[in-house]
Amino acid sequence: MEWNFQSAEKLVTALRAGEVTSAELTDEAIARVECDDKAINAICVPDFDRARAAARDADQARARGEDRPLLGVPVTVKESYNIAGLPTTWGMPAHRDYMPAEDAVQVSRLKAAGAVVLGKTNVPLGLQDVQSFNEIYGTTNNPWDHDRTSGGSSGGSAAALASGFGALSIGSDIAGSLRTPAHFCGVYAHKPTLGLVAARGMVPPSAPALPAEGDLAVVGPMARTARDLALLLDVMAGPDPLTLGVAHDLTLPPARHERLGDFRVLVLDRHPLIPTGSAVRAAVNRVADALVDGGARVERRSPLLPDLTEAAVLYTHLLFSGSVARFPVESYERLRTRAAALGADDRSLDAARLRGMVFSHRDWIEANSSRELHRHGWRQFFAEWDAVVCPITPTPAFPHDHHPDPRERRIAIDGVEHPYFDQLVWASLATMPGLPATAVPAGRSPEGLPVGVQLIGPMFEDRTPLRLAELLEQRIGGFQAPRQRGRSGPKGRAEYGV
Repeated sequence: MEWNFQSAEKLVTALRAGEVTSAELTDEAIARVECDDKAINAICVPDFDRARAAARDADQARARGEDRPLLGVPVTVKESYNIAGLPTTWGMPAHRDYMPAEDAVQVSRLKAAGAVVLGKTNVPLGLQDVQSFNEIYGTTNNPWDHDRTSGGSSGGSAAALASGFGALSIGSDIAGSLRTPAHFCGVYAHKPTLGLVAARGMVPPSAPALPAEGDLAVVGPMARTARDLALLLDVMAGPDPLTLGVAHDLTLPPARHERLGDFRVLVLDRHPLIPTGSAVRAAVNRVADALVDGGARVERRSPLLPDLTEAAVLYTHLLFSGSVARFPVESYERLRTRAAALGADDRSLDAARLRGMVFSHRDWIEANSSRELHRHGWRQFFAEWDAVVCPITPTPAFPHDHHPDPRERRIAIDGVEHPYFDQLVWASLATMPGLPATAVPAGRSPEGLPVGVQLIGPMFEDRTPLRLAELLEQRIGGFQAPRQRGRSGPKGRAEYGV
């Protein structure tokens, strides 16, 4: 039996039953990487010797009667997490030799749960792109079409999962960095509620690994099934013991409903600031139809929904105010000059990005107060609704675009070009207020590319969108592997499984 594309849940069951050993699973996964990753370039830092040793230890532990949630399961880790003995570079050439002394808290939790870490997955420079490429490790290709991106910044993790390189992976998300690669590669990902999952040790190279929370960023699980997401979130969730002085423990409330017919879902496929491409609209409608067929209450409008334009602009201000906080003074002053030249009537997202880059502390406090009003609006919304179904980005995976100035890049939506970073507006809908959002596969485009949607849920009720994801997987299907993994068809396109 080939194990590489089995779920983590099935692998755990097989390991417990003695049908396979961790050493066998690990050797098979490594063989898959060595055969197919030349074309994909998902695993940028292999750690195969230590993985084999960890697998042997897992088998010995099981022989002693031990049992842990992921004991013996091969996994991967995004390059941006510290792992003792491996480089952490964030794709930045100046830090190619940086080697942290200790594991990130989530790597420690993976190992404590018994997982076998195969290695690290590729990222964009500084984690600041919707693609995954850098000068150190090169470009990660989409397993479905090697001429297209796997997404970013957790693009290496999504590509690894789609290629059968390990059953699980962990990534991070501030601008869709978990959800967008999952959408582009046809896998699952979950952006947890802000503050739910400790992120210590997921820090830029040479920065101290402190238990500080980011303003928008979270870390979270990636998998090939919805149930595996929940399994991995249980391993990851909980406060940092350095902050609270307590052991890793957190009890999330159960999902609001167990049956699809009990869910109340608002479906969105239009945004006031950017069109939604036809392939993505079709995927949203496919999910909406499945919900209706399952008896769920489905609507397309609600007066309780917070204003989408205001939310996108507010997110843009918050994101870009943080992204340039450590810029040299001279660079900051140039940005101030450019921002001062903007017309008062310029309400484009490009203008919002520039204005956010030169925020004063007073500006940030005002923006944060507006965010709290949006959070209150979402609390009122989720008193009547259980989830929102909407796009993750307006298009499926797009062709590689490595123009050195991202401001010059464009995203083509049904043949019409738009500013590259405008595609973040859908991902920002959950990020700005800190809501949980689950990315789920929802079919394929006419060109055969995966298309996903996100399920946004109430704050700290992560199990609700995760349960909805599981129910949808039962109705419309989930992950499907490219049939010709690691080999290109015409024009670099992989052949597709059925």
